[in-house]
Amino acid sequence: MNVLGIDIGGSGVKGAIVDIESGKLLSEKIRFPTPNKPTPKKIFDGIKINILDELKWDGNVGCGFPGVVKKNKIYSAANIEKKWIGLNLKKKFHKKFNLRCKAINDADAAGLSEIALNPDVVKRGTVLVITVGTGLGTSMFTDGKLIPNFELGHLKMYGDCAEKYASNLARKKLNLSWKEWSARFNEYIDYVELLFSPNQIVFGGGISKYFNEFESNLTSKCEIIPAKNRNNAGIIGAATCFK
Repeated sequence: MNVLGIDIGGSGVKGAIVDIESGKLLSEKIRFPTPNKPTPKKIFDGIKINILDELKWDGNVGCGFPGVVKKNKIYSAANIEKKWIGLNLKKKFHKKFNLRCKAINDADAAGLSEIALNPDVVKRGTVLVITVGTGLGTSMFTDGKLIPNFELGHLKMYGDCAEKYASNLARKKLNLSWKEWSARFNEYIDYVELLFSPNQIVFGGGISKYFNEFESNLTSKCEIIPAKNRNNAGIIGAATCFK
């Protein structure tokens, strides 16, 4: 079964057609920058022009969103306009495009793709998937089962959200070296491990393509592995909502 996966993020919106059994992308990955003041109207207009029209898609859509999502309804919005809160993505896609949609937290989507497709992920115990980009997206799995909407990027560090201290956006804003940024991220890992004691951490998100640059700087009580699907994980996981 083929599904269009869409990953809405704070810096970009990405989409591709996915074979949900194999996790392979069957089309080019299309990305457009998240507009300033990214309201639902602006994002949906961009999805229509840049993704749906470009791919000539009229089938099912799985959508990952950066916030708490329950039964397709948005309850929080991170790094994006608060006007999204209260919106039901399933109903919105049907009303605007006459398409069937299922929605999920974006980090949960990325995690699901890794649990299903990354052979290096342990099958037992607690696995934490961290997507490092504009923010810090997290998803938690116990014996392969998802604990939904596990927003650990919003833990407090130094009086503010952890993601404002240790995300890739923070690294870019402060022009940090890999060593300097890794030291911050290690503080975040220490905090998370103190609270949840994961057996394994899967490192994903946009920054994961540089994993070899900073892998040796990362410290943890458990194994840290790179995400197999890297920055495509959100697209693939969103599409697999239809499995």
